[in-house]
Amino acid sequence: MSWKTAYRSLYYQGAPEPEDPVLVQGKTALLVIDIQNTYLVRPERDSLTPEDQARYDAWTPFHERMHGTVIPTTAKLIEAFRAAGEEVIFARIACQTGNGRDRSLSQKKPGWNNLLLPKDEWDSQIVPELAPQGDEIVLTKTTDSALTGTNLRLILSNIGITHVVCAGIFTDQCVASTVRSLADESFDVIVVEDACAAGDHALHLQELTIMNMIYCQVMDAAELLGYLP
Repeated sequence: MSWKTAYRSLYYQGAPEPEDPVLVQGKTALLVIDIQNTYLVRPERDSLTPEDQARYDAWTPFHERMHGTVIPTTAKLIEAFRAAGEEVIFARIACQTGNGRDRSLSQKKPGWNNLLLPKDEWDSQIVPELAPQGDEIVLTKTTDSALTGTNLRLILSNIGITHVVCAGIFTDQCVASTVRSLADESFDVIVVEDACAAGDHALHLQELTIMNMIYCQVMDAAELLGYLP
């Protein structure tokens, strides 16, 4: 199935197929969202309690997808964008202070999003396989959206970007929030399906279906690279 007919929600059943995107040289950027060490590190399973082992096992499909699909695919995208002379931009969750007092409220509440990632610590860095090079832009945020939590909108405008290709994690959280913000600012957005992941794959597919055709176009890396100038 082509990207033009895939990931359609009820709202878009029977809608005309979208036109091919026109990715103009110098006006297209790859945005890699939150693929950081903290999300990929795992303890030894045998060291965990039975309750924690159950949680460990629940997250195993995510880690398998990240190492087997998302990171290799994102690396391929980065290589292609660099070779084409297009912008590669990274966003990461990291706070400016050691105690995290500058974090947004959502990152101070108990639970999954309670993140303390000082900007210079190992946990907050982009994974080595995707490390930024040269003067590639790295944005630090304490929000889900890479747009509302940084000066990304101004940066994209200053360098003449009209199309933003998104990869990263988590599809249903920071990726989705960023995509919506970009769309509201009238950027054309493409989400690369096999360069994204959610904690649960069903949530990943559901969020892509929700976003597709209104906030972005969803396609796989092979399809996207076919449009890259």
